[in-house]
Amino acid sequence: MIDGPVTGGDHGWAFGRPVVDLAEHGYVEEEFFLSGDATTYRRIEGTGWGRDGRWHAEPKGTQPFTTRMLVYRPADPRRFNGTAVVCWNNVTAGYELFHGETPEILEGGYAFVGATAQRVGVHGFAADPQGLAAWDPQRYGMLDIPADECSYDIFAQVGRAVGADRDTSGVDPLGGLDVRRVIAMGASQSAARLATYVNAIHPLGRVFDGFLLQIYFGAGAPLEGGDRTVSPAAGPGPARLPRGANLLRELDVPVMVVNSELEAIACHGVRQPDTDRFVTWESAGTTHVAVQAQALRNRKYEREFGVAPPLSERMNRIAITPYYDAALHHLNRWAGGGAPAPGQPKIEFAGDEPTVVRDEHGIARGGVRLPQVEAPVATNSSVPVSTDFAGALRGSNRPFTPEQLDALYGDEAGYLARFEAATQRAVEAGVLLPRDAAPAVAEAAAEYRRARAAHRTPIGG
Repeated sequence: MIDGPVTGGDHGWAFGRPVVDLAEHGYVEEEFFLSGDATTYRRIEGTGWGRDGRWHAEPKGTQPFTTRMLVYRPADPRRFNGTAVVCWNNVTAGYELFHGETPEILEGGYAFVGATAQRVGVHGFAADPQGLAAWDPQRYGMLDIPADECSYDIFAQVGRAVGADRDTSGVDPLGGLDVRRVIAMGASQSAARLATYVNAIHPLGRVFDGFLLQIYFGAGAPLEGGDRTVSPAAGPGPARLPRGANLLRELDVPVMVVNSELEAIACHGVRQPDTDRFVTWESAGTTHVAVQAQALRNRKYEREFGVAPPLSERMNRIAITPYYDAALHHLNRWAGGGAPAPGQPKIEFAGDEPTVVRDEHGIARGGVRLPQVEAPVATNSSVPVSTDFAGALRGSNRPFTPEQLDALYGDEAGYLARFEAATQRAVEAGVLLPRDAAPAVAEAAAEYRRARAAHRTPIGG
């Protein structure tokens, strides 16, 4: 059952909503509650659960649930491109992280659906709960997800609720839009759950027409149990995350894995070749959370919780959202029957225990070459400044000295000429969309000046 649109509450807005004005982009934002019985699953006795991704699951039981979905859709149906993107909201922080207001979504005419699929999203961690029910009891107090075993079917039910064959006789979350395809998207911990969905649940009945796994560490999540969520309190970062376990199975819909340098390291042991239904991108010089993404998260966190978390100037400074947008653009075409996403070079590794091969500047060789690594003003990498959970995900940024910049580029004009040429190559390779070229160049000019100033005023944080 779907109820909504939901309004009111202690705060008067939906948790995690955009910081941009969606109306200025011609979009409507509405929140809905979804209630029902979620099927839980178990591995079929006697079958493997190995690295080939040929996983076999069967229904185990059902549990009642009530959850929410936050929808952004074009106000004018003529602007709708026919695709609903369903995002598995990430709960690693103890509250939901998701980002559906990217240029590709808003300018491309997609509908975006942020799906609360896991228990932590509603109930938070036991210590200092920041989930929906604690944040706004009046608005979200009736929500309940009893266990993460329910998450796979909850996510599928959200997909069906916005799909082409949805029941529009009652409350329609998409306001009558003519949906032609539904793409599932999840990042980090949510990508692990999507991997399990692809391998074990998707073969039981098709709901989604494509899958986008962002910053995926190369392992699935449990079907049964598995309520212990990876969190900042779990200790050091990637070493505590699930790694090197499973590949995806043979596919009947397209799947893209879109990784930064950090997850390419974790996934090295389970790399699989690109096919006509599967493509992996690995971006050199990037990491799990860059400063641009963290700054946006901080704006939302300050609005929701009243404080601004610290923002480290030493963390990686290569924006990754334009890279994600390019992947979604290709996957949408691919899922609609068009050309597959273009394959890309992989990051270079060497040694018995493979390590990233780096150039004279400390920048990874190979992989997707965004202009910030082709025309660098700093060493951006996944190498962390600190080994705490957050630091391990944020990588590092080490500005070049003025002498290095002069030797490489001569002056700012020379640098920008090189950067613009690198930007054009990225556009031609398909890893950057034309709309993102000018903003990248503008940011590059600011980064050049920041690098020159860094050695006059040491960067802290």
